[in-house]
Amino acid sequence: MKIKVEKATPEKLRALEVESWSPWECEPTEFDWEYSQDERAYVKEGRVVVHAKEGDVEIQGGDIVLFPKGLKCHWKVKETIRKVYRFE
Repeated sequence: MKIKVEKATPEKLRALEVESWSPWECEPTEFDWEYSQDERAYVKEGRVVVHAKEGDVEIQGGDIVLFPKGLKCHWKVKETIRKVYRFE
């Protein structure tokens, strides 16, 4: 189960209709998380390192991320993160 990260473009954000996604915000902290379904997120700002079995992934403002269903990971929020997300 690999986290997929890509840089956002205005065209991609429009195609995904991110304006209709749910917002989420988190100040610097650490926590464990498991995804019960696929989640796609657009990170508006901030920085986080997600530790998973497959390795560490750094995510920051401007990234579109796909977290796969069943992923077990540890989040280390380095800078307050503001994102929008949807379940797929």
